[in-house]
Amino acid sequence: MLRSRWLLPGAALALGAGLGAALTRRRAGADAAEGLLGRLPVLPAVAAAGPAALQGSAPAELTKYGLPGLAQLRSRESYVLCYDPRSRSALWVIEQLNRDTLSGASERAACDFQEDDSVHEYHRATNADYRGSGFDRGHLAAAANHKWSQKAMRDTFYLSNIAPQDPHLNQNAWNNLEKYSRSLARNNKNVYVCTGPLFLPRMEADGKMYVRYQVIGKNNVAVPTHFFKVLILEKESGEIELRSYVMPNSPVDDKIPLERFLVPIESIERASGLLFVPNILKRTSNLKAITAGSKR
Repeated sequence: MLRSRWLLPGAALALGAGLGAALTRRRAGADAAEGLLGRLPVLPAVAAAGPAALQGSAPAELTKYGLPGLAQLRSRESYVLCYDPRSRSALWVIEQLNRDTLSGASERAACDFQEDDSVHEYHRATNADYRGSGFDRGHLAAAANHKWSQKAMRDTFYLSNIAPQDPHLNQNAWNNLEKYSRSLARNNKNVYVCTGPLFLPRMEADGKMYVRYQVIGKNNVAVPTHFFKVLILEKESGEIELRSYVMPNSPVDDKIPLERFLVPIESIERASGLLFVPNILKRTSNLKAITAGSKR
């Protein structure tokens, strides 16, 4: 059942200003501008993301020893990911689904969860972190979305694409949302799926709001309080439809209709520090946002 102490879908997630800056298409590493990245109609922007060359009046001397960090993009066969070294997981993962990606002979049994050695060892999750934690290794880009290629499916098993997820949620309501996303891909030209963690505040006994979350393993992998999934549907007619969901990272009755977890996209933008809609609006003037109670 849903935990009422948390701010949940159905109520606006008014959690502060939406942080975000327009993300340019300059390279953020040699692999980031290739593959899926070049085909996406929308890419979430995060405030830390920016071009390697600094803008503004800061003297070049400040950067001569390198910068402490920039947004870490990874472009793989299945998805594009923005990695968060603090949480040891992703800020967001975006993937493209259509009839072609959902068909194929790829086998999940041939895939193993593995460390992402493209991430610095200080900031990397390991399988040992999850062992005995009580949490599933929850996919952000789902393995079953990429039957078209064994490598594409295998790429979804990098631990950078994984977050600690309540087993009941992972195996029931969240799984239903993933299946629903695939069903939409069978009836639309393309479905772009952006998934990520949320760390939302709740009111404690002293009446103040706090962001509290568990960490697991020796690498302190952060356990999200919630997860979001944004679906961008490209219809054959040219219309783009937007559906955005938030679920708590706790047991959820899988008999609750998925539409109960629909939230305005703005609530996810404010809560996550990401921006979606401005990029979409640059692509189309024919946008429909589906919210709870909308007529399909």
